[in-house]
Amino acid sequence: MTGPGEDRQTSGTHGARADDVLAAEAEPITRSGHSGRAEESREVEPSGEDQPDVDLAPDGTLTGGTPTGIDQATVQLRAELARWLDRADFPATGAELVEAARDHRAPDAVADELARLEPTRSYDRVGEVVRALGHPTEG
Repeated sequence: MTGPGEDRQTSGTHGARADDVLAAEAEPITRSGHSGRAEESREVEPSGEDQPDVDLAPDGTLTGGTPTGIDQATVQLRAELARWLDRADFPATGAELVEAARDHRAPDAVADELARLEPTRSYDRVGEVVRALGHPTEG
């Protein structure tokens, strides 16, 4: 039972104050760029000299490569669209997506790309928009 002015804990194993203390203790580890693992045996090892790199596009700039059937430009376009359009913006027509992008202060290049969509057709998600713009998608 909590008294007046006391917060009731709804989830987790500690209170908000303890969470803040733990977060402050972990911040230097996460910001340092170094592994926070105490045991060296748990560190991720790079590929060996006789093993190929784990990258589908080793000459590209994308970390982790690109999905099969999609080029680097499509991945970057999809990421830009997803950056400037929220899930709440869907479903929407092409004209509404242009307006939503401008409301989110998207760069002109993003709004111009969206302006190529059919203004009255409804789109349910970013992948559908990318396909409508003539770019391949995975699966």
